[in-house]
Amino acid sequence: MAIEIERKFLVDKEQWRAVQPAQGVRIMQGYLLNSIEKTVRVRTKGNQGFITIKGKTEHISRVEYEYEIPVHEAEELLNTFCPKKIDKIRYELVFEGFLWEVDVFTRPNKGLILAEIELSDEHQLFKLPKWVGKEVSDQAKYFNANML
Repeated sequence: MAIEIERKFLVDKEQWRAVQPAQGVRIMQGYLLNSIEKTVRVRTKGNQGFITIKGKTEHISRVEYEYEIPVHEAEELLNTFCPKKIDKIRYELVFEGFLWEVDVFTRPNKGLILAEIELSDEHQLFKLPKWVGKEVSDQAKYFNANML
């Protein structure tokens, strides 16, 4: 079974500007199903398409299955079934051996910046970059599925 263990943080905008990579990738995503028990997300990420099924979040862990699909099919699903979409730019940075994904939102929540780190265990230790602020892993309003 595929398990996603993820912690999420707000980003200090001033600190972020100093380290922000020159190029990120645009992500457009919407939800075909969004309930407490499960979500089904469709996404375009650059020139790739994905469909993702996620289970209920338990602390910072949940079941996740992600499959690449043709980008034109992802676009069709988004346009046909997802009237509300999230539009963001994702940047990836490695800090102290961990990959950090930083999302700069353009729609909705324009200006919101969130950083995520995936772990192999809920108790895994890691250092925070100086641009990482308050942890919001347990705040449902920062779950992408709840932003629409």
